[in-house]
Amino acid sequence: MKNFLERYFQLSSNGTTIKREFIAGIITFLTMSYILVVNPNILADAGMDREALFTTTALATIVATLLMGFYAKLPIAQAPGMGLNSFFAYSVVLTLGYTWQFALTAVFIEGIIFLLLTFFNVRELIVRSIPKVLKEAIPAGIGLFITLIGLKSAGVVVSDPNTLVRLGDFGQHTVWMTFIGLIVTGILLIRNVNGAILFGILSATIFGLILGDVALPTSIVALPPSIEPIFGEAIKPMFTAEGWNQILSIDMVVVVFTFLFVNLFDTVGTLIGVISKTNLADKNGNFPQMKKALFTDAMGTTVGSILGTSSVTSYVESASGVASGGRTGLTAVSVAVMFALALFLGPIFLIIPAAATAPALIIVGLFMISSVTRINFEKLSDGLPAFLTIVFMPFTYSIAEGIVFGMLSYTILKIGAKEHKDITPTVYVLSILFLVKIVLDVVTK
Repeated sequence: MKNFLERYFQLSSNGTTIKREFIAGIITFLTMSYILVVNPNILADAGMDREALFTTTALATIVATLLMGFYAKLPIAQAPGMGLNSFFAYSVVLTLGYTWQFALTAVFIEGIIFLLLTFFNVRELIVRSIPKVLKEAIPAGIGLFITLIGLKSAGVVVSDPNTLVRLGDFGQHTVWMTFIGLIVTGILLIRNVNGAILFGILSATIFGLILGDVALPTSIVALPPSIEPIFGEAIKPMFTAEGWNQILSIDMVVVVFTFLFVNLFDTVGTLIGVISKTNLADKNGNFPQMKKALFTDAMGTTVGSILGTSSVTSYVESASGVASGGRTGLTAVSVAVMFALALFLGPIFLIIPAAATAPALIIVGLFMISSVTRINFEKLSDGLPAFLTIVFMPFTYSIAEGIVFGMLSYTILKIGAKEHKDITPTVYVLSILFLVKIVLDVVTK
């Protein structure tokens, strides 16, 4: 086995060892294992079975990460993406009013489209055609949206009929659980402790145990919960006429595009960012395994949707493993092994309440909003569309609306400013589609 791993992953030529790769994988697991708690909590709000989601999250992560390790041979882990799961639950299901089965179908279609786009080398073309300012604005808007979800789930922010929102009741235990977790996570991140987000979640949960709001599990190790309540729901519409009516609707087009758009730039940005910390990329950030990496991302999303979870994407937390010496796909394989072991620790993960995972959402929001520093707000034809993209997401409680109005305002303002050269054919087509959808929404109401 040792010789096989050495030859297959070319450990010596990459300046690494089996031990170093596995340690890097464990560190990556610690930094991203919060997804086993956060993803089920978010998607459960869409009406999905929370226990089944724990198993599905782990399985989707294992499959996608093994593909990345063995096929692309890169030290990058994959799992259901933050932001994408929020769009799934809070925009598609709770705001637009579609079922979670509809949302899963959209994710499945997205995965199939990604496979085709990757095969025909179209994904890179799409990335180049979307305005850079909107690429920077979308993560920032999603960051604010995710933060709002975290604050709302903990009761730190509550709705108010007069002021829309207001500060919550600090007499609620959930508020203090969130602040404890946030403080612990923040301190550990500042001190560069691996697994800071996970430890913050655990500290908030322990505080909840002390307060009596969280009950100890009856067991620590158990067989994984069944995924039957959500397994295969993504492809069921393919076999009914009613299902095809939804698949061919304009709303499905918008939802699928948003999944495509966010996942596309999230994956490419993560891949380039993480690989840049190794010796595998050239000066332009390109590397030989890019197409294979994009293919595994598409396969992960497709398989994940069938298992019953939102879009799978490459995780920027993989940088922690790379910083610890991970250089090959063996790092990703060891991450998958750790998630396989975690499958049998469901009783521990499933007692963690939403208030304990809220700090993770807030911290992820912080990481995502950092892209706003790369936007030139002084150039109004760029700054205003970026601003609208960012603020529309939390204020309309919809990632899709932020993208729609950001893209439309960009096109209209560029035309008005006679900066037509900044508008690509792709942007014109998308803007027309979004405008048609808005008109149809008005007409049909």
